[in-house]
Amino acid sequence: MVMEERLSVKVIVVEDEDLIRNNLVKRIENLCGTVKVIGAAQDGKEALELVRQDQPDLIVTDIRMPVMDGLELIKSLDSYFPRIRKIIASGYADFAYAKEAMQYNVKDYLLKPVSTEELQRVLSRNISLIENERAQFQDHLKGLNMQTTQNPEDIVQLIREFMRENFTKELSLEQIARHFNFTASYLSKIFIKYTSEPPSRYLMTLRINEAKYLLTHYRNLTIKEVGERVGYLDQFYFSRIFKQMTGFTPKEYQR
Repeated sequence: MVMEERLSVKVIVVEDEDLIRNNLVKRIENLCGTVKVIGAAQDGKEALELVRQDQPDLIVTDIRMPVMDGLELIKSLDSYFPRIRKIIASGYADFAYAKEAMQYNVKDYLLKPVSTEELQRVLSRNISLIENERAQFQDHLKGLNMQTTQNPEDIVQLIREFMRENFTKELSLEQIARHFNFTASYLSKIFIKYTSEPPSRYLMTLRINEAKYLLTHYRNLTIKEVGERVGYLDQFYFSRIFKQMTGFTPKEYQR
């Protein structure tokens, strides 16, 4: 089971034209046996919802789309989901937009109509990078324990990455500590030493930043729904933390 998860690279395709989207999904899955297309969206807003639910490894997106275009989607991914790799598949007329996207860590641009050879080349490159990152991360975790590690600064970086990937879930200091095979007190001690803030504060910042984004861009969501999407199941606790961090209640900030 573990091997299967490590080998599977999860992809979301974002394209507003049905025929192109469906064709791209089929071609991606046929080209690479290690790839699983877990979702397809017709605009950036729908894609962000899928990202939050399913945490993909890779996004293949068009630029010009209704509701939320590909450039805004890429900006959001770079800010809130930095580990997700991004590929643009768009027409020649959108090349200026694609160049702008490069500042948000987009490394690959596919020109429509996308050739099979170019699609396979770009996918293979990204899959290799994703699998290498996973292997490196697992290698780091294998040696982690508080008696033998020689570089606590690296451990802190891994803890930060883990929180960035999981902050939308219900997550406590004890759960994080168990994941890394530490005591909660030791985890707090090294985290504060190298970041000057406790892990609970960093986690809170991630969540409130995401909440501010949701309140600004998705005004149809209730305060309860926003809280749940950033890991706070108790609406009143979420509102209290939000005001503590921003000086506003979620309702006030939404206005």
